[in-house]
Amino acid sequence: MSKSQGPVCLIMEAEKLFLLFSLIMLQFLSCTSQESLKTNQTIKEGDLLISKGNIFALGFFSPGSSTNRYLGIWYHKIPEQTVVWVANRNDPIIGSSGFLFINQFGNLVLYRKDDQKLLVWSTNVSVEENDTCEAQLLDSGNLILVRKRSRKIVWQSFDYPTNIQLPGMKLGLDRKLGTDRFLTSWRSADDPGIGDFSIRINPNGSPQFFLYNGTKPITRAPPWPWRSQMGTFKSVFVNDPDEIYCQSTVPDGYYLVRLIVDHSGLLKMLTWRESDGRWKEYWKSPQLQCDYYGYCGAYSTCELANYNAFGCACLPGFEPKNPMEWSLRDGSGGCVRKRLQTSSVCDHGEGFVKVENVILPDTSAAAWVDMSKSRAEYCELECKRNCSCSAYAVIVIPGKGDGCLNWHKELVDIKYDRIESHDLYVRVDAYELGTLFLLRNNFKGL
Repeated sequence: MSKSQGPVCLIMEAEKLFLLFSLIMLQFLSCTSQESLKTNQTIKEGDLLISKGNIFALGFFSPGSSTNRYLGIWYHKIPEQTVVWVANRNDPIIGSSGFLFINQFGNLVLYRKDDQKLLVWSTNVSVEENDTCEAQLLDSGNLILVRKRSRKIVWQSFDYPTNIQLPGMKLGLDRKLGTDRFLTSWRSADDPGIGDFSIRINPNGSPQFFLYNGTKPITRAPPWPWRSQMGTFKSVFVNDPDEIYCQSTVPDGYYLVRLIVDHSGLLKMLTWRESDGRWKEYWKSPQLQCDYYGYCGAYSTCELANYNAFGCACLPGFEPKNPMEWSLRDGSGGCVRKRLQTSSVCDHGEGFVKVENVILPDTSAAAWVDMSKSRAEYCELECKRNCSCSAYAVIVIPGKGDGCLNWHKELVDIKYDRIESHDLYVRVDAYELGTLFLLRNNFKGL
């Protein structure tokens, strides 16, 4: 390069740098972020609604390798985009841009283009005349729509979860509002549409949380009353005439934890690990054979002492329904009552045998007996006088004393557990009762 060319080249390079800087600034200026959305504002492609503490962001995204656009909420601080809520999960924006605003009726509305003809999603609430609303994204990840006059929340995303439960979010039923809050998986990693798997509460009998594949149960949590968990992650459980729900809490500022139903059918709790910038699996379910609903069939128990042992065993007074399959370590057929043709458990000297330290059977068809009278003796008497009652349990209900739960159909999904355990009293015929009595008194010759 000659000396005369040097300054010219430097000027050209400076012009290129200025042009590049101008393009970057133009792109930056075209993308805005704000803490709240008012009636005269919009969220368009590239815009973000960011929570006050910079924890969560709301905007448009494309999952995985998809080119479809969705309105969602994700963690704003971590480098791996992790979406926790999707508005238009079954109605993607294809081949165009979207924009979000609050309309004249106080609703958050999402359109495909700015012609306001192709509505994609709406909060669908009613607001009083001459009142206006404002949308805010909280540091909890909850998107709320608030009346400006009363500051009352008229809609919140926590009432409409997708596949993730965040701390502070309730899962369960609100009978007063008629709201059922439950999680449903994405269809795939690239499609946030409603998938096959869900976790929701079954309020029948004694409430239980089930993980379903469609309508088929995969696994279930122990029935109510639940024991509130303490430690870093606390679980709060409520069951009253107005609400039945589970809610997790974490220390202030510790929001990088989530419960997810993933598209493979697993329920997982994940925490963010700063040391390597990854999500760490805290626990997942189902994992073991006994985690699967009804793995050992009806009238049997499941206990996984080790991976090589067969964990299924019939309840007292019962025997394998399919002995050949049972001998091949297939307990799915369950058990049937012994001497089914020759003895009776209805007014023929029958009684009850205690099975200790188990997670109680599926309570969907169980019924509570009047708790004001439910001492152990009364509970047994109530079950015995009803020939359809197959078992009972006396359960301590916090703040209310003892409760009595009776089962009137098959006993399904009983597992041994030392923590979430109760004693189950199983109905047996007189012969079984006498045999067990003799065995316990060392009459081994029978």
